[in-house]
Amino acid sequence: MKKVLKNVSFVFLLLKMCIVFGQKPATQKRIVIDVGHGGKDSGAVGINFVQEKDVVLNIALEVLRLNKKSKTPLDIFLTRYNDTLISLSDRTKLAKALKADLFISLHCNHSDNANARGIEVYVTNTKSQFSGLSTLLAYLLQACFKKELGFESRGVKFANFQVL
Repeated sequence: MKKVLKNVSFVFLLLKMCIVFGQKPATQKRIVIDVGHGGKDSGAVGINFVQEKDVVLNIALEVLRLNKKSKTPLDIFLTRYNDTLISLSDRTKLAKALKADLFISLHCNHSDNANARGIEVYVTNTKSQFSGLSTLLAYLLQACFKKELGFESRGVKFANFQVL
């Protein structure tokens, strides 16, 4: 459990670093973290019936806890704070209503294939004024996950998921 908390702490610090270095000092950026799945949608089910919806909720709540303890907390919102099912369209509506500067969707996949391991970072394949920055952030995150946490890189991938 200690290693998991260390990993979550690093992800939080990395997120903070990306925001701080990418903004003017007086500007507070709003971050929406989409906590994948929830309610009757368990997401992936892993060893000992661990459910993805619970893992990502625990990670998101730990990010919030660390943020509150920070000297300069970020403006972070979650799409869900407990085990409820929020539709994909409501998740994107929330991000738009909050005028999010950064939207991150948390997921933890599972595979019975022991060779399928590591971290993937997805970016939308729809072109926008933010495509270049989103892609750059994805590659920076992927590199940091590999270097600082030792996770295998499954690469940056492009898709048209609703929560990208």
